[in-house]
Amino acid sequence: MNSLEAINNSREALTLELTERIGHSHIQARKGEIKRVLICRPNHRLGNLLLITPLIQEIAEIFPDCKIDLFVKGDLAPTLFKNYETVHNIIQLPKRPFPHVWRYIESWVSIKKHQYDMVINVDKGSSSGRLSMEIVNSKHKVSGDVLENIKSKFQDYEHHAKFPIYNFRNYLTELGLVQKDKPIPSLNLKLSALEIAAGKRLLKQLVHNSRKTICLFTYATGNKCYSESWWENFYARLQAEFRHVNIIEVLPVQNVSKLSFKAPTFYSKDIREIGSLIANTDLFVGADSGIMHLASAVQTPTVGLFSVTDQNLYAPYNESSVAINTNGSDFDKCIQAIHYILHYRFISLPDLRILS
Repeated sequence: MNSLEAINNSREALTLELTERIGHSHIQARKGEIKRVLICRPNHRLGNLLLITPLIQEIAEIFPDCKIDLFVKGDLAPTLFKNYETVHNIIQLPKRPFPHVWRYIESWVSIKKHQYDMVINVDKGSSSGRLSMEIVNSKHKVSGDVLENIKSKFQDYEHHAKFPIYNFRNYLTELGLVQKDKPIPSLNLKLSALEIAAGKRLLKQLVHNSRKTICLFTYATGNKCYSESWWENFYARLQAEFRHVNIIEVLPVQNVSKLSFKAPTFYSKDIREIGSLIANTDLFVGADSGIMHLASAVQTPTVGLFSVTDQNLYAPYNESSVAINTNGSDFDKCIQAIHYILHYRFISLPDLRILS
């Protein structure tokens, strides 16, 4: 570990200790109109940022005239939320604070100087998220704490896209704004019609036909990534089972392929362009990753492969999507799910749940 990493680790540990007891919901303000909300999610990863899109949709539906500010990390958020009219300001912490100290300080000062009607911390495990919620001027504060009384009511409460909404709804109920039970919004990148049309043209350049298309993403970070032999065997099985279906691969920013580039490949550094291509495919298969959440966010049925991370926390849940735990199993579950989705995409698929 170098000196800079040691300093960063010490800073995070100190911040966590200082904020351990703060950041709980302050249910003390009277019922009133909510016109400006701050969502605190100081994280730079694609998947974690996409996982707050359901919360943005929920707030916008309940308070349609509300302006939403985002407190995030990194430079990706403006691209992801560009078509969200309710998103007013995006306050960005640098990914690495020490090389950009002044920008780091300016971001913290920015959230302090504004007055918000409500601030929502998405992740209780984020010391920066809890600290930001504590210092913001707001009469309503919704923490990222796990609420056991709510957790016991909803089987999917732990999902990282869903529990902030359950907490938000619970807070509104305690204010007297009783919310009816309704489905949690899906992730949504909000692609425009022009972007979707451009994605269709990109796909045509790859497959040159109108057959259904399966999109693979063979990369993932760390031990979430499946081996070359796993993907090559899975690809051979797909080719045998789906002879009249196109199979393409979207490549990561590293421009590597676990299939040794055997399938037609698409490479881009533009997240929205990648999303527009995936939106025109019929099914996406990939390990738990930001691109898996991107596929879900463009409303493509998604088969998420889980071997390390908890599918209860990160499973794709848009229409006709399923998470499959691949530990100790062959490819049969995946193939069965793909058959279901390709043939019955637009009807309810309760049987998919037993596959996970």
